[in-house]
Amino acid sequence: MFVELIATVFAGIACAGVALLLNMVTGRRLPKWVMPVVAGLGMIGMTISNEYTWFDRTAERLPDGVNIAMKIEEQSWIRPWTQVWPYTKRFVAADTATTRTNADLPDQRLTDLYFFGRWSPVTQAPMLFDCAGARSAILIDGADFGEGGRVANAEWEAMPADDPILKLVCGG
Repeated sequence: MFVELIATVFAGIACAGVALLLNMVTGRRLPKWVMPVVAGLGMIGMTISNEYTWFDRTAERLPDGVNIAMKIEEQSWIRPWTQVWPYTKRFVAADTATTRTNADLPDQRLTDLYFFGRWSPVTQAPMLFDCAGARSAILIDGADFGEGGRVANAEWEAMPADDPILKLVCGG
């Protein structure tokens, strides 16, 4: 976030420099308000650019085997340009390279999910998927493994069969 702030400030300074140069080339005929307006527009442009490129920059730095399962795009009236082109504010990635299975329970997969947000720290959660039953259980608190690898005390939640996370983890 700090780097983006510095980049935005420097974009404003660079745009103000371009406006100053144009003013000098035109023999100082431009109105005095041009330089701050151009600097402000440059900073707004840099902010918009950072919003729209955040997802691509973050996604390309993911390690091999961590695949994006779902993107959440946002539109906001505070940012009118998002009405035309929504931007990705959050996404979920699954670590399919380390997905674990149990021979006794072939329809279940245990994998780590990573939750990324534009201005939020990355959150990791182990999640158990029942591919045949289209359901999932988060294994953060109180889940125990019993006989044959069955999970006890898990709170299963139904998932739609076309859920992108379920499809990615279960390979369907």
